[in-house]
Amino acid sequence: MVSNDQRRRQLAREKFLRQQQRRESARRKARMRNTVIASVLAVVVVGGAGAFAAGAFDGKDTKDSAGAKPSASPSASKAADPCEKPAAGTAKSLSWKKEPALTIDKSAGYTMNLATTCGDIGVGLKTKQAPHTVNSFAFLAGKGFFDHTKCHRLTTNGIYVLQCGDPKGTGAGGPGYTIPDENLKDKSLKGNVYPAGTVAMANTGQKHTGGSQFFLVYQDSQLPPSYTPFGTISDSGMKVIKKIAAAGESTGQGDGAPNATVVINKATVTKS
Repeated sequence: MVSNDQRRRQLAREKFLRQQQRRESARRKARMRNTVIASVLAVVVVGGAGAFAAGAFDGKDTKDSAGAKPSASPSASKAADPCEKPAAGTAKSLSWKKEPALTIDKSAGYTMNLATTCGDIGVGLKTKQAPHTVNSFAFLAGKGFFDHTKCHRLTTNGIYVLQCGDPKGTGAGGPGYTIPDENLKDKSLKGNVYPAGTVAMANTGQKHTGGSQFFLVYQDSQLPPSYTPFGTISDSGMKVIKKIAAAGESTGQGDGAPNATVVINKATVTKS
């Protein structure tokens, strides 16, 4: 027969086990909740920018870059496509394990021309200030890396950029190697503003993670000085980009794929 004392101990033991089970259940739920939250944050950081990550510039969400989230914009109503059909051909799938050897003449001037479906965009390159970046672009352009690639992202609220340079067209592509940050104290960058006409490298949000993706600023944009400024857009090139921007982006939220068909038919880098 079980004594009263034994019965009390048994009940106490059962109560303790139930408490332990409830606590363990609560811990599991908390772990699951934290995992979900972490996953959501990862999606926001990596994918929200069109990934400003994985080789993309990490200002996709203007809450990160300019202090406020984008609100709905008039770009929700899709404008007529102002651009032509792309030239025949497809983007190449190319990758290298390391940055190419520095072969450009750092004392010379270089220009880049992006022959796009919307018109030519000329860029004067800052060879002396950003030699690794200019050298990489000369190398990639020479390999046809940018040919037939889409400019996959347009922002029209808070920051005003057209982002290009991803052969996948998703914001996650790159050349397989990274290049160092350069020229982050360029005299054109004042008050954490990238002025209209700037061409700068995209990155993952970490130092020295630039690849092939870059963005063209068509209106002064508030951004931290974390993105290598390596070129200046020509006046005629600015007209082309503003035409693209006027057609809006696909989400109506100020950050999405351009409504215009923006494809780089051919990219060339030439020594002046």
